[in-house]
Amino acid sequence: MPMPDLSLLLLLAIILAGLTFILLPWYRLRKVLQQPFPEHWRRILAHNFPVYRRMPTDLQMQLKKLIQRFLHEKEFLGCAGQAIDDEVRVTIAASACILLLNRRTSVYAGLRYILVYPEAFVVEREQVDGSGLHAGSRRGLLGESWSNGKVILSWADVRFGNRIFNDGQNVGLHEFAHQLDHETGATTGVPLLGKSSRYRRWARVMTREFETLQRAAFNGDPTLLSQYGATEPAEFFAVVTEVFFEQPRELAEQHPALFGELGQYYRVDPREWI
Repeated sequence: MPMPDLSLLLLLAIILAGLTFILLPWYRLRKVLQQPFPEHWRRILAHNFPVYRRMPTDLQMQLKKLIQRFLHEKEFLGCAGQAIDDEVRVTIAASACILLLNRRTSVYAGLRYILVYPEAFVVEREQVDGSGLHAGSRRGLLGESWSNGKVILSWADVRFGNRIFNDGQNVGLHEFAHQLDHETGATTGVPLLGKSSRYRRWARVMTREFETLQRAAFNGDPTLLSQYGATEPAEFFAVVTEVFFEQPRELAEQHPALFGELGQYYRVDPREWI
């Protein structure tokens, strides 16, 4: 009886290992998404993300499936003594996943870790002035979004922002909007839009609105949009995302072109459920 060709067996083993590597994560995710959404998770949503109760049934279903996938794929790490439990995980996941409704997109493919502090946290930055002198500075932050697969959040501020979902300020929405911006490979305030014509219109509307906010900030004029958005285009996109979801009627009335661009990108109209 002839011996089997060892090179052929090795090739088959490599192919099998490769298929397992590719298909096993897909199989595990499929099993997760086949599970019913846990009832205690639904109670967390209803309490900590009350806008969920006002959303249409189809969007509620989408949101729950997206949360299941998000929690399956991302790792949460507590910092400065912050415990990580289902309340923390589901509440933060809701902030992330409401930005993905009705859109064919990965669930933040480049994001791996969510670092959670109990409250606002202090970071140290080294700055270099025009003469080349290095100086350290300390800043208190509610959240940060990094391009290396991490989001850092203050749990107290995420919970407050999600419960008070009508003031145009939500650190969770803000930082996850930055993650959408990161998907292009550069944080410029321009997320993945698809057709080239979309980029031209986006640039035209966003540039005009950004410059309008900068002038208002310089003159000290009151604005619907947080003037923090006037610091740079990336922050402008994150700020207008907060207002689009939390104060959609005001945004549509005062900045209709801006509301239209965001509506086309996010593919929802929050006026229907805010």
